[in-house]
Amino acid sequence: MCGIVGIVGREPVAAKLCDALMVLQHRGQDAAGIATLDGDRIFLRRAAGLVRDVFKGDASTELKGHCGIGHARYPTAGSDRPDEAQPLYVNSPYGIALAHNGNLVNTQALREELFKSDRRHLNTESDSEALLNVLAHELEEYDDAFSPEQVFKAVDAVHQRCLGGYAVVATIVGQGILAFRDPNGIRPLVLGQRESVHGGKEYMVASESVALDTLDFQLIGDLAPGESVFISEAGELHRHQSNIQRLHAPCIFEYVYFARPDSMMDDISVYKARLRMGETLAEKIKRTWPDHDIDVVIPIPDTSRTSALPLAYELGVKYREGFVKNRYVGRTFIMPGQAERSRSVQRKLNAIPLEFKNKNVLLVDDSIVRGTTSKQIIEMAREAGAKKVYLASAAPPVRYANVYGIDMPATSELIASGRSVDEVCQIIGADKLIYQDLEDLIKACQEGNSKIQQFDTSCFTGEYITGVDESYLQRLEQERSDAQKSARAQVTVVK
Repeated sequence: MCGIVGIVGREPVAAKLCDALMVLQHRGQDAAGIATLDGDRIFLRRAAGLVRDVFKGDASTELKGHCGIGHARYPTAGSDRPDEAQPLYVNSPYGIALAHNGNLVNTQALREELFKSDRRHLNTESDSEALLNVLAHELEEYDDAFSPEQVFKAVDAVHQRCLGGYAVVATIVGQGILAFRDPNGIRPLVLGQRESVHGGKEYMVASESVALDTLDFQLIGDLAPGESVFISEAGELHRHQSNIQRLHAPCIFEYVYFARPDSMMDDISVYKARLRMGETLAEKIKRTWPDHDIDVVIPIPDTSRTSALPLAYELGVKYREGFVKNRYVGRTFIMPGQAERSRSVQRKLNAIPLEFKNKNVLLVDDSIVRGTTSKQIIEMAREAGAKKVYLASAAPPVRYANVYGIDMPATSELIASGRSVDEVCQIIGADKLIYQDLEDLIKACQEGNSKIQQFDTSCFTGEYITGVDESYLQRLEQERSDAQKSARAQVTVVK
């Protein structure tokens, strides 16, 4: 999962791109990069680290130009080296810099195809490099004068060749910015505009609408599945809907965890969706556990707060803040290595004993992935004096790999994989465990936009909307294990 942004303005955009990436920092804390376009030159800066560190000092002033793109990286399997920070660049045709959110599931086949048929060499394991070279090759197929129509034909060819979930922004030297979304609309991408103080319109694309809000851009809407937009350096907007558009199936985990609550995605308020998750979870508790003895509902900050509040209200139970969060520690879900995640939980949260002592506590979390964080937090609650500790998850059991850009652990490291709810409950040390039903989760999100008939729920069901080769899943299982990640990290340090 990554954050991407692109702006075509009437004045230098580097500082605005930095601001947008800061707002999207929750989508990736591993690396950041910006590429700006100034006439016949691309200015590029990218490095490992947070946005504020990569672009500290006068870095943004070195990135010249009135249009550009930015990227905040969340490392996916096999794409976590410092030299794979984005945007990535290729010099032919024109000169293209590209940033990508998502994951391709046919990268290996593309690598072979690019080398044998397209005569293009890939120097990294990154699927983003494969996607960039496919786009570059397809643009080379058109020798006539540059036109938006030719760009859209090239993107349609990309959709034919690339399989997976992806949202893309790219700069094309001397031309402008291109953005497009995969045919299933799995990964999010929104478009906005505003009137420039210098006259004319300015345009922006981003992973989440909150980035538009921060820079005073008005939301035009989401790019449809398979839709692409091209914005010229002069500020002319061109839109194209590919006939390769497939069943719209946005990733439901965006609403559960990744997206900011103040974002709109596919006409669905993330905030309202999470409120409804809490309501449906409360209904399940009342239905399956009518004689519950819960004294207080306490969210595990921050993502679960929105769901925990209506849950407590519907149960008629007190809602309390029982944990104080250190805001200078990153999101533990996306930290590499179990040891680092465990240390981060200890540094990140501190219990308030007053809210736990001699009480039966229902902790609420957005989801349970590995379960080790849940186990630690339950232990903290007991040490703070809780009589009983129950745990409710706003999402169903995560049992399968996510292949579309969320680097969940190897399936064997998912606590719910191959286990019953009671077995998971025993491992994490809770007195009772309640999961959201998948039907209720879908209902909570779908209520915001009834036109969406299906969501990508593959991490709960193992059903992949694009189809996935079994050999790919086996390779992913090896790449995503903590042991393999530690081995790659040691190699990087040695280098």
